[in-house]
Order: sequence, then C-alpha cells, then structure tokens
Amino acid sequence: MEDSSSGAGAALGPEPVQGTGPGAGVGLGDAHQAALRSIARVVDETATPTPPNEARRGIAGLLRRGPALVVTGAGVSTGSGIPDYRGPQGSLRRHRPMTYQEFRNDREASHRYWARSFVGWRLMNRAAPNVVHYALAELEQEGMVGGVVTQNVDGLHARAGSRNLVALHGDLSSVACLVCGYVEDRNSFDRRLRDANPGYLESVSLDPSLVNPDGDVELSSEWVDRFRMVGCFVCGSTLLKPDVVYFGEPVPVDRKERARSMLEDCSSVLVAGSSLAVMSGLRIILDGLRQGKPLAVVNGGPGRADTRATYLWRSEVEPAFLQLLDELDV
Repeated sequence: MEDSSSGAGAALGPEPVQGTGPGAGVGLGDAHQAALRSIARVVDETATPTPPNEARRGIAGLLRRGPALVVTGAGVSTGSGIPDYRGPQGSLRRHRPMTYQEFRNDREASHRYWARSFVGWRLMNRAAPNVVHYALAELEQEGMVGGVVTQNVDGLHARAGSRNLVALHGDLSSVACLVCGYVEDRNSFDRRLRDANPGYLESVSLDPSLVNPDGDVELSSEWVDRFRMVGCFVCGSTLLKPDVVYFGEPVPVDRKERARSMLEDCSSVLVAGSSLAVMSGLRIILDGLRQGKPLAVVNGGPGRADTRATYLWRSEVEPAFLQLLDELDV
C-alpha cells in the first residue's frame, strides 16, 4: 500500500530506531506497516548531477519561460534552525517517528509526545523564514513561481509571503481534538499547558540539537511522567493532536486537489530541499512528468526523482537560491 496514506511528511514523537524492524507494531494494521516502510526508506544516489553553472542557468530559464510549481521539503527550513529527517545530521539517525496508529491507540505514547512537544515547541515557534522562503515569495510576485506545495509543517512559507500555497501535511500552529473535531490555536493551547505545568519549562534542560523536525525533543521518562496534559477546550478529551498529517495518515483530499490544480497551471516543476521519500510528495512530481512538464531538482542529497530531472543541482538550497536570484536579476 504505497500511497499518500502510507507516508505523509509530518511525524510524531521519537520511538527507538530499532522499532522499524520486522514485527514492529504488530496488530496496528496495514497503514501502520506501510508507514514504517516509508520511514525506513533509504534514498540512494542514482543520478549524475548537472554541472552547477549549467543547472543554475537551466533552472533560471525554466522560471523565465513560465511559472513553475515548487515542491519543498525539510531542506528549505534547515537554514531556519529546523532539522531535517534524512540529511547527514537528520533526526532519523537517532530515532524513528511514531506513526498515527501508535499515537491514536496508545495513550502513553500520545502523552509522551505532548510532553516532548511542549518543550520542543519553544524552538519551533521562534523559527523565522530564511532566504529561500522569501525568495520563493518574491519569485511568485514576479510571475516565475505559480505556487508552492510544501511538505513542511512549520508555516514559514506563509509567514514569508507565499500566497498560492498548499501545506500538504498541515501546520503545527493549531491543535485538533480527535473526539469532537474542535481546532484550537496552538498558542492558546500552549498557554493552557503552561498553566497546568508551572515551572516545568524553567526546570527542564533543553538541548537544541535534539529537537526534531516536528517540534518535539528527547526527554527522560522522569520529565514525561511529570508532565500534565490538558483536555479539549470543548469536550475535555485529552486525545488531541497537532493539526498535521502523520506517517500512516492520509493527506486530505482537498489539499491533493488544490495541488493538482496548481500543477495544471504551471509549465514546469521545481523540487527544493526534498528527497521525495514519501509518496504524497513524489506523486505530484510523477503527475507533472506524465503531463510532459520539465523537472528541476535543487537538493543537498539524493532524491527519488533525480533520474527524471532535466536539471539536477546537487547543492544546499540557500546558496543555490541566492545564485538563482542573481541569475534572474531579481
């Protein structure tokens, strides 16, 4: 079952790395098992990158000829201090994310996630857009970018000014109740957690290097046990989750339809900072290729669509986009 329900880009709190092995999560169903396969996927180098100068000129040419749909991943936000999953220092090297099925069916797991997220949210909430986010917003204003589909859940594209935007996997800035459906602003929810846990944040020691891409952080069992969860503002249930798509959960249909509509209106596709390891992102690329649209990739590591790219620029995203802006005289 390799589709958008088997590997969305936002993850929950860390589980032991060995949890991806045979037999992990027995009894949680096919979606959980497919999510584990997606998490464990290794993306190897399969293509020879385009020479950098040729890649820069070629991608600039695609942008000049008509609007591109840009698909972004974690590599776009590393310059904002948010780590990625699969890079050389990626968080998957020290933990594997919890799946939706584990979170939904194990109250201890969801409690552990929220204790960690309560602490890690400090850093995520302070993150600011970087040059890539602002460059994409500016290129949209110039008519060279027709829209952005992001797999990130940090909200930084919107804060930088991107208007035609689909956050494929949602946004950490709100919290949803899985019982009654009420959605609460994350800052309001965070204030309620602070009231329920006086002195907690001041006492816990936070190592910024251990914060994960979705805002949680490694905590000892002592601190997890001390954490007090609050309930839904409407129904009181503690079965709450960030309003994002997890591994093992489907991407909402309306987001997929909006991404398809944006693709139809664009003449090329540009991948920035993503290995496309999960199908929800890769599917957009495959649809563009079927429509005969040229593909360009800017990424610091290997990706699943590299062999299909007209231009493959093997570079960290920030310096590449600075060079692109110079090439485009923007």
